[in-house]
Amino acid sequence: MNSIKSVPARVLSRRGGHSLEAEREQFDKSQAISISKAINTQEAPVKEKHARRIILGTHHEKGAFTFWSYAIGLPLPSSAILSWKFCHVLHKVLRDGHPNVLQDCQRYRSNIRETGDLWGHLHDRYGQLVSIYTRLLLTKISFHVKHPEFPPGLEVSDEVLEKTAGTDVNNIFQLTVELFDYLDCELKLSESVFRQLNTSMAVSQMSAVQCRLAPLIQVIQDCSHLYHYSVKLMFKLHSCLPADTLQGHRDRFHEQFRSLKNFFKKASDMLYFKRLIQIPRLPENPPNFLRASALAEHVKPVVVIPEEAPEDEEPENLIEISTTSTTEPQITSDLFEQTFGPPNGVWDDRDAQIESLKKEVETLHAEMEKIKLEAQRYITQLKAQVNSLEGEVEEQRKQKQKALVDNEQLRDELERLQRVKQDSDRSQRLCAEAEKKANATEIRYTKLKEKHSELINTHAELLRKNADTAKQLTVTQQSQEEVARVKEQLAFQVEQVKREAEMKLEDQSLQMEQLRQELEARRDELEQAQRSLSQAKQAGVELSAQVDALHAEKEVLRRSVSEKECELLSTRGLIEEKELQLSQEADKATREIRELQGRLLEKSTQEQSLQQKLLEDQFAVLQETVREAQGILRDAMAKLDDPLHLRCTSSPDYLLSRAQAALESTDALEKGHAQYVASMADAAGLVGALALFAHLTADTIVNGSATSHLAPTDHADRLTETCRECGQRSLQYLDQLKDRQRLGRAQLGDVQGALREVLQLAQELRPKSLDIKQEELGDMVEKEMASTSEAIEDAVRRIEEMMSQARNESSGVKLEVNERILNSCTDLMKAIRLLVTTSTNLQKEIVESGRGAATTQEFYAKNSRWTEGLISASKAVGWGATQLVESADRVVLHTGKYEELIVCSHEIAASTAQLVAASKVKAEKSSRNLARLQECSRNVNEMAANVVASTKSGQEQIEEKDTMDFSGMSLIKLKKEEMETQVKVLELEKRLESERVRLGELRKQHYVLAGGCEDAPEDGEARPAPAPRRGILKKPPIAQKPGLGQP
Repeated sequence: MNSIKSVPARVLSRRGGHSLEAEREQFDKSQAISISKAINTQEAPVKEKHARRIILGTHHEKGAFTFWSYAIGLPLPSSAILSWKFCHVLHKVLRDGHPNVLQDCQRYRSNIRETGDLWGHLHDRYGQLVSIYTRLLLTKISFHVKHPEFPPGLEVSDEVLEKTAGTDVNNIFQLTVELFDYLDCELKLSESVFRQLNTSMAVSQMSAVQCRLAPLIQVIQDCSHLYHYSVKLMFKLHSCLPADTLQGHRDRFHEQFRSLKNFFKKASDMLYFKRLIQIPRLPENPPNFLRASALAEHVKPVVVIPEEAPEDEEPENLIEISTTSTTEPQITSDLFEQTFGPPNGVWDDRDAQIESLKKEVETLHAEMEKIKLEAQRYITQLKAQVNSLEGEVEEQRKQKQKALVDNEQLRDELERLQRVKQDSDRSQRLCAEAEKKANATEIRYTKLKEKHSELINTHAELLRKNADTAKQLTVTQQSQEEVARVKEQLAFQVEQVKREAEMKLEDQSLQMEQLRQELEARRDELEQAQRSLSQAKQAGVELSAQVDALHAEKEVLRRSVSEKECELLSTRGLIEEKELQLSQEADKATREIRELQGRLLEKSTQEQSLQQKLLEDQFAVLQETVREAQGILRDAMAKLDDPLHLRCTSSPDYLLSRAQAALESTDALEKGHAQYVASMADAAGLVGALALFAHLTADTIVNGSATSHLAPTDHADRLTETCRECGQRSLQYLDQLKDRQRLGRAQLGDVQGALREVLQLAQELRPKSLDIKQEELGDMVEKEMASTSEAIEDAVRRIEEMMSQARNESSGVKLEVNERILNSCTDLMKAIRLLVTTSTNLQKEIVESGRGAATTQEFYAKNSRWTEGLISASKAVGWGATQLVESADRVVLHTGKYEELIVCSHEIAASTAQLVAASKVKAEKSSRNLARLQECSRNVNEMAANVVASTKSGQEQIEEKDTMDFSGMSLIKLKKEEMETQVKVLELEKRLESERVRLGELRKQHYVLAGGCEDAPEDGEARPAPAPRRGILKKPPIAQKPGLGQP
């Protein structure tokens, strides 16, 4: 090292400056590489070595300035995985980084909050976790900034906890609540992670799962400390406050205890955590805070991080000595050449000294890195030993506390025995035994105390060794840290000046925006003042015209007075005796004229002011009415997008009546508008027409939305858009009425056009069934019931004919099968005939009991819905009977399929069930005919089941099953037959699927056609639509399938 003195000072100064700059560049480069490798978009956990380098970087620069300078530039909004790994690295930096990291993170709270808010609004699995993680980090930063006694690693002694809590109950209470909030954030993150893992059935050895599980290691470390501090503070609170006051605290702690225990149990069962962290076990039950001695039973949960295995990669990447050693000689050589010029090919002593210095520097760098690695490894071992010793100390402290409690109990017992010593000798013996126990306990306590002091001394020696090692590291880094600190301070000051300039620029832009807004407001006020001035000028012109008219009248009166005076002067000589009297009358008339003129002027002024006030009042009333109408229309338009309105339905007929009424109200509105434009002193007609128009139009919009809920998709979309356009046109018309200048030009043409479109769509949505006059309903019921009975009688006759024909033409098994099928069909027809007869009697009973003084036709017309149901049900029964007979005929003649007969049986059962349901709607529960009808319905179902059973059994008897003999086939032929069979199976499956889809569409269309008329409400009010019944559908008339209402 003495050779350095011979090097010129200028060379040393330049070489040292460039060395520091190069070292800083190398540090920034290594930090950037570590951050980019640790925080990326790969769904894999953060590697420990990259996180460790970032943490060592914070200790190197005494803060997290470099970390945040690179972290701000990360594209966090573009990837949820990137944001998740950023939160993980920030959590590790907060826990294990330099203490100044907390203050640096406090300055970037807004960036963390913005990241969480962004991903909280997006439906992304990682995004939801990022939102919860950012809330945890913000809570952690706020807590440790508010309570600097707690380091971010949460490792404090019980003495520091007692000192922080103090003796004020309010402070203890508040600190406990903050710890509960802190622990809630930690547990919420763990629950969210496990919830996502449970839904995906993940394995902990997958990289995607480990990416989610990795941050839970820090969560486990935080939760163990927070749980211990919460227990301590809860016992302290219960010693100061009544138990009832802390009931809420106990409930919240018990809930957190269950959640934390469940979290630790799940984590302990995962293989991923077993090799990375030793998770403590919590007791089976939470501590009993109502018993003070339970504190001695509490054991502090200690989390142990096993010593990490050495990694396979080369250790040079930690500081990248090779890069430094290759770049530094180049820099030194360039400086030497700049100072002394290029070498002339001759090596002197200074070159040799420089080379030796280079080698010494490289050697020192390598030794320093080795020392750092050894010191880091030694510190890790010491931490593990300290953790284990702390566990032992905690165990000894628990035993000490328990011994103190036992000693206290024994002392109490001894005192009680001493008080009763005089009563009996037995008490004395017990007292002696108690004293012996107390002495033994005191001896044991003394031994435990000595053991505790030995452990404390051992702990102190380990801490002193740790401090010595840290001092050695500090001495080697002191010179570099000072220069780095000065450079960091300068960079921070430059960054702070830039931030202040940006803040000032933002403030100036904000002020400019405010001034611009104020200027716009002033311009608006100026325009309003100009409009009011023009109105005042117009009123002044009108007033001047009225004053001129009054002056003209005054001149006329003056001329008449002068003429009278001339007449008086001409006749003065004739009536001299009356001159005085006439002069007095003239003076009196002049005074009266002047008074009249003054009164006339005042009256005209009053009339003008009253007229102006009347106009303003009428316009104000109109404006209030317009605002109210706009509110009604906007509320109706809001129903178009209201999800709660989806359950409301209406009929096209009711929508048609509402739209027609709204369209008719526009005529009254146009008339009222014309009257108001002609005479603005009377707005009564326009106000009334506006109120009626607003209510009817809003009713049309609401019912249009309700009608669209039952309409097809195309019609529903068109109807909704037309209703929305109608509301917008109406609001535009009302906006024109609010402006005096545009009031006279307001037109209702667009509104009327929109209402006509609504009318047209409602007309298109009306059911397309044939209209039946209500007077004909009664006759149709009787006709349909009679035709149904005739159809059933005809079916019975045809079955008997088929029976005789089958007996003549067939024999053996076929005759037996045909007789069985036809007998079951005959029984079914008889049961249906009995059901129709009973239903007819029940209907007559209903009509007789409900019609009163009205005729039968009037009763059926009054209950048209019920009547149409009866007609439809009776048609369906007759048609089903005819189809059953035709299917049975084809089966007997071997031209049909047995499946047709089964389907017809099901259809007849459904049709009769529909007839029963339609018949008993208005029947009394105690009616005998109703009971017989229900019994007949059950009998029909049994007969239909017999038809199906006999058909299936007959089909099994008649169909011949081919024996599958493949013994004569070769291997190739068997393979060919197998492939052909597979092809047929696939074809049949495809055909079956298509036929099922077609059946669904047919049933859907059948339901629409059959229930279109009957689903419309009679009273026109919107109500929820009934759910369709899949088993009971309306059927068309007998033997054919025309429209529903066809007789």
